Amino acid sequence: MLSPEERQEIEAELPHYPTKQAVSIDAMKIVQKHRGWVSDEALRDIAEFLGMSTSDLDGVASFYNLIFRKPVGRHVAYICDSVSCWIMGAQRVTDRVVAHCGAALGEITGDGRFTLLPIVCLGACDHAPVMMIDDDLHLDLTADKAVEILDRYK
Repeated sequence: MLSPEERQEIEAELPHYPTKQAVSIDAMKIVQKHRGWVSDEALRDIAEFLGMSTSDLDGVASFYNLIFRKPVGRHVAYICDSVSCWIMGAQRVTDRVVAHCGAALGEITGDGRFTLLPIVCLGACDHAPVMMIDDDLHLDLTADKAVEILDRYK
C-alpha cells in the first residue's frame, strides 16, 4: 500500500505530465526515496495507482538503472566504467574501492553502508575517473582519493 506521503508526492507530479502513466519513473523514484528500493509489492501498488499493468511498469523499472528493484545499502556508489574513465585509470579505482569495502560490484557491503554499482557514464569525462555516491559527484579520482571519499559516508 502506498503511504499517504507517497500518494501525495505522486499526485503533485501528475499535473506536469500528459497522462498518469507518464509519471511512472517519478512515482518509482518517490517510493524509492521513502523505502530505499521498489519492491514487487510497491511496484504493484504504483501500477494500480497509475492505471498500468505491473509488467509494463516493471519494464520501465528494468530499463531505468536508477530504480532499485532489490535492497541497497545506505549509500549507493556508482563507479563510472566508460571508455574515458577506463583510459584514465578507473579500473585501479574500482579495484581499490572493492578491496576497501569488501564487496564486489553489485553487492551490499557487510555493514550495509554501500552498494557498489558500475555505471556506463556519469557525464564528466573531462574529469575522469569519476564516481557518484548518492547524488554527490566526485571528480578526478585516484584510488587513494576514492577511499578517502568513501570514508566520509557513514
